[in-house]
Amino acid sequence: MIRWPAARPEGRARPPGAAAGQGGARADEDGVTPTLPELIALRGLAHARGRVRRGATGLRTQAPSALRGRGMEYAESRAYAIGDDARHIDWRLTARSGKPHTKLFQAERERLTLVVADTAPALYFGTRVRFKSVQAARAGAVAAWRAVADGDRIAALRGSESAPPVPAASGARGALRVLDALVRWYARPPEDDAGLEVALEHARRLLRPGSRLLVLADPASAAAIPAARWPALTAHHQVVVLLLTDPLEMAPPDALLAFAPAGGDAAARIDLDLAAADQRRRWQEAFAGGVESTVAALAARGVHALALSCDAPSDAWLGASDPGRR
Repeated sequence: MIRWPAARPEGRARPPGAAAGQGGARADEDGVTPTLPELIALRGLAHARGRVRRGATGLRTQAPSALRGRGMEYAESRAYAIGDDARHIDWRLTARSGKPHTKLFQAERERLTLVVADTAPALYFGTRVRFKSVQAARAGAVAAWRAVADGDRIAALRGSESAPPVPAASGARGALRVLDALVRWYARPPEDDAGLEVALEHARRLLRPGSRLLVLADPASAAAIPAARWPALTAHHQVVVLLLTDPLEMAPPDALLAFAPAGGDAAARIDLDLAAADQRRRWQEAFAGGVESTVAALAARGVHALALSCDAPSDAWLGASDPGRR
C-alpha cells in the first residue's frame, strides 16, 4: 500500500480562484490549517438544514429523533414495589441486600452529539481546495452547528491518552468549544495521537442510548478498526463515519508524480510513475478500492459511512446521513 504520512505533492494545496460555493476556500483561508472564523461561518449552512421546531408559545422545542435505546439515564435504586417493571430490577443490589430492588431512570432532556476526530498523519494532506484535515474540521463544525439547531448537547474527542475530551454543552457555547478544539487538533498532527481505536473506546464510555456519533476519519484508520468494535456503537446510537478523501487519491492523473516531505528535504523526494499499469493498479487498490471496501464493510455492521472529498462542500454529507436515506 502506498502511503505518505508526512509528505504532500509539490505545488499548491488548492488551485487559485477556487469558488467557495463549489467547495472552494475563501480568500482569507489557505486550505492548509483551519481557522475559527472559517468554522463559525459554517453556522448558516447547518441551520438551514436544521430541524428546529417552535411550539405555540414560540419557544424552541426538542427536535424529534429516532432513539435507538431507552433514551433514559440511571437515577437511583429503591425497594421493589408491586407493578414495577421486572426488566429494571437491580440484581446487584438485590443480591447484596437480600431484598428486591428496582432501578429508576430519568429521561434525558437533551440528546448528545459526539464528534470523534481521527488525527492520523495521513489526513494532513491535500491537492484540491484544502487539506483533508481542514475538511474534517469543517465537517465537524457543520455537525456542531447542526447539533445546536436540533437542540442537542455537543461534545468532541480525539485518540489521546492524556488530552481530555471536550465536555458536552448545549447552545453556541458548546459548539464554540468543539470548534476551538477542531482548530487545534487539525492545525498539525498531534504528537500524542493514540489512534482512532482509542478514540472510539473513549466514545463508548461517554455515549448514552439515543446519542448521535460522527466519526471523522482517514479511510485507512477506519479500515483498521476491528469489526467487533462497531456493533457495540450502533446498537443504541446513530453512527455516521465520514471518510476524508482527496481527488488525487481517488482518480490520479496518468503521469509522473513527485512527492516531497513537508520540510522540503530533497533527499526524501519520491517519484511515482502512474502511467505504468502496475503502479496505477496498486494505487487504485490502495485508495479508491480501499474506500469502497471500507464503506461496504461498515454498512454491513450498521454504520452509515460516506466518502467526503476535500474539494466538496463541507455540508454535502448532511442530507445523505439522515436515517433511512442514502
